[in-house]
Amino acid sequence: MQASQETDAYRAEMRATGVFVAAGLLWVGTLALARFGPELWGDTRQVATWAAVVANVVAGVLWIVAFTRLLRAVDELQRKIMLDALAITLGAGWVAGFGYVVAERAGLVGDVDVATLLPVFMGVVFVVAFAAGKIRYR
Repeated sequence: MQASQETDAYRAEMRATGVFVAAGLLWVGTLALARFGPELWGDTRQVATWAAVVANVVAGVLWIVAFTRLLRAVDELQRKIMLDALAITLGAGWVAGFGYVVAERAGLVGDVDVATLLPVFMGVVFVVAFAAGKIRYR
């Protein structure tokens, strides 16, 4: 009986992981379409550009929902590791983002494209924090 429950839980986790990966790929694809599409079809087709942006937002919402379902599907330890990594990522993003704003207003740093660098920074922080959590709870 217990083996059957573990198998069912494993299948649910794998299905949630697959949906999460698919939603993430969909979001990345629509992001690329929204970013590079206007260069392909020209500035005169604003309706197509708006459709690509809306598709990207919808795909992003689906990705968030898929991640929420993934968190519900994983076991307690995996969920704790992910939530700890998310907390560290959120904190690092807030501190780095507002630190940059203050430094820029004080004239300490030059003009940097924070909209590009901040998500990259937060992605790296999440991966490092997640790996550290996996090592910690081995």
